[in-house]
Amino acid sequence: MVYEMTIAGCRRALPLCPIGDNLMIAAFNPFGDVELTCACARELLKIAPEFDYLIAPEAKAIPIIHEMARQSGRNTYIVARKAKKLYMRDVFEAEVRSITTAAAQRLYIDGADAEKMRGRKIVIVDDVISTGQSLAAVEALVTKAGGIVMGRMAVLAEGDAVKRKDILYLHELPLFDGSGRPLPV
Repeated sequence: MVYEMTIAGCRRALPLCPIGDNLMIAAFNPFGDVELTCACARELLKIAPEFDYLIAPEAKAIPIIHEMARQSGRNTYIVARKAKKLYMRDVFEAEVRSITTAAAQRLYIDGADAEKMRGRKIVIVDDVISTGQSLAAVEALVTKAGGIVMGRMAVLAEGDAVKRKDILYLHELPLFDGSGRPLPV
């Protein structure tokens, strides 16, 4: 089963994936889709607040912030990683529980990235905001680093996220019952 929708002017069929007995989500995956990634970045930049840096949780938002940074003339962006890497020093971390991941995870940023954010205007970008848990974890990292959160953005908002006034997004994405029918918001 798929859910067809137009995202930033690009028509796509999103596969429906069960996350429980009576609940399914439509999987949005910008990896490898250059047309969609470029279009989403362009449309997000149109509504983005002023920023010095973009930050996103690993992984599917990475191509989007990369393209946003490129299109906006920035030369850098920050990724909140799902694992500590050997090159990371003075690591900042926060816990996250995502709707698409069974167990609690942690997000990490390098101390050098944290230093870049201190006193700077930061926009958090994600591919889909649903429960807001990834967003909250990234915001905790930005705050811990001394950054100023100017905005929270996503390509898609699903579930209760569509009711939030503190996020900017391009399109609403419904949740689905076990038969693949969209659930009311």
